[in-house]
Amino acid sequence: MIDSFAKDSLHWRLRRDREALLWKLDGLSEYDARRPLTATGTNLLGLVKHVATVEARYFGEVFDRPSPEPLPRWQDHDGSDQWASEDETRDQIIAFYRRTWEHADATIDELPLDAPGHVPWWAEPSPNTNLFAVMVHVLSETIRHAGHADILREGLDGRTGLRAGLEARIDEEARAAHWARIEQAARSAAPIDAQDSSRKAPSASY
Repeated sequence: MIDSFAKDSLHWRLRRDREALLWKLDGLSEYDARRPLTATGTNLLGLVKHVATVEARYFGEVFDRPSPEPLPRWQDHDGSDQWASEDETRDQIIAFYRRTWEHADATIDELPLDAPGHVPWWAEPSPNTNLFAVMVHVLSETIRHAGHADILREGLDGRTGLRAGLEARIDEEARAAHWARIEQAARSAAPIDAQDSSRKAPSASY
């Protein structure tokens, strides 16, 4: 009973956070969905592509249930799963993610939590694992990248919210006042550093 509860709880959260990650693409132009938004090139569509690849690997080959999706060998990883090339459409990447869900969900539904798996790219503590550990790992990965997507989307157009239906209303005046309070607290805590600061409140571009 405890195993069933644990599996259902982890699976429910994974399903919820998958949808939240996809939701961060809603309403964006093709350029904004793809363009690099950090010094290391992090971008929204690339996050979706990456998490889809993660699920395909962990709920596929790790349990000797290879994903039907074509994937490069893990040994050949070159970072190409973290951005969309010119010939990949947004719809293709989203469809890849959704098909991956189906394969992953089948693995989760059909195997017990203690089903053995092998992750060859895990050097420490051991490449040998089980479904429970993999579910926790993939959920953590999904939550982490959904958080990245939260920040990237906020930087693009100010839109925030946990998931569809919980989008925060934009009140530019209240946001500016909140930002100013935090800035003032930071300056008061480090007055010497603040004297050299050239940071200004972010301008509203949305």
